Amino acid sequence: MHDIEDAWVQVISAARAEWIFPFTGLQPAQFRKLVRLVVERGGDTIADGRPGRQWALDLADRVLLVAAYWRTNLTMRQIGPLFGVSHSAAHRVIDSLGPLLALAPVRRRPVDQIAIVDGSLIPTRDHSLAARSKNYRYSTNLQVAIDASTRLVIAVGDPQPGNRNDTIVYRTSGIDQKLAGRPVMADGAYRGNPEVIIPYRKPSDGSELPAWKEELNTQHRSVRAGVEHALARMKCWKVLRDYRRAAHTLIDTASGIAHLHNIVPGERQPGHRQRLRRVTRRPLASHRPATLSRSLDRWPNSWPWGDYHSLVLSSLAQASVAQASEFRIHPCEVQECQLVDRR
Repeated sequence: MHDIEDAWVQVISAARAEWIFPFTGLQPAQFRKLVRLVVERGGDTIADGRPGRQWALDLADRVLLVAAYWRTNLTMRQIGPLFGVSHSAAHRVIDSLGPLLALAPVRRRPVDQIAIVDGSLIPTRDHSLAARSKNYRYSTNLQVAIDASTRLVIAVGDPQPGNRNDTIVYRTSGIDQKLAGRPVMADGAYRGNPEVIIPYRKPSDGSELPAWKEELNTQHRSVRAGVEHALARMKCWKVLRDYRRAAHTLIDTASGIAHLHNIVPGERQPGHRQRLRRVTRRPLASHRPATLSRSLDRWPNSWPWGDYHSLVLSSLAQASVAQASEFRIHPCEVQECQLVDRR
């Protein structure tokens, strides 16, 4: 009977391109770009060059381990042997490289950028932050904002207990500060935040909304669906379906997954830009939408733009005619905005 010596055998390696897409969802070229970004952020100097034991895996394999863990949500005892390391080493790799894969803050943005925000419940095992929510599981409320035109994630809020409403978490998670200075669209759950564009609500007497408000609500839903699709794609990284690590690491994980989501964006539907401009009341090339013109004629003492365009309205109240071109709004509408602002 021969003694068999235990040895770690690496099964998955970044050196073999066929392993990258099944375990990360990234093409090899996209993965190499991700590795270069980690190098620029100092990923290769975390342990290399320091006294003590060095990493058993090179940087590319460590990045692959983190991305594969997020994509598959395998346990540490499962993912460690796949890369030829112990489960404790796999845990240290994720702790060290996870924050370096996070979504970078937006330094410059288009003048006419519009954000769409929504929250999602992330089942979380750490009850120090998670709370029993409407899905009867201990969850955290994660706020995610996307660019309405590109559908790329532009901001992620700090996770909050899952039993808090979106309108509260929008302020406590800090995402409202990250989105300051731009129009923000959301569903009716964000009522109480005046800077957020929400659909028209039915009158308290139970009467039906006017036809033009129903039409605008329909357009609002079609545009706002983009953030729902983005959240669904982010949950293709299965770690967001059952988060087992410490709750304080969830923000780095969610931000890193948002970064990976942006590397592999989904396809936009035809006509999305036209619907976006219609909902935010930004007229097309040379005319107003017919629905808006009829609304102004029918309700001369009301301003149907107000609920949806409150943020842009307040910005344009002090704007000059020359600055109006940056918002793609006709100069005559600046005067109308100023008149409404003085009412």
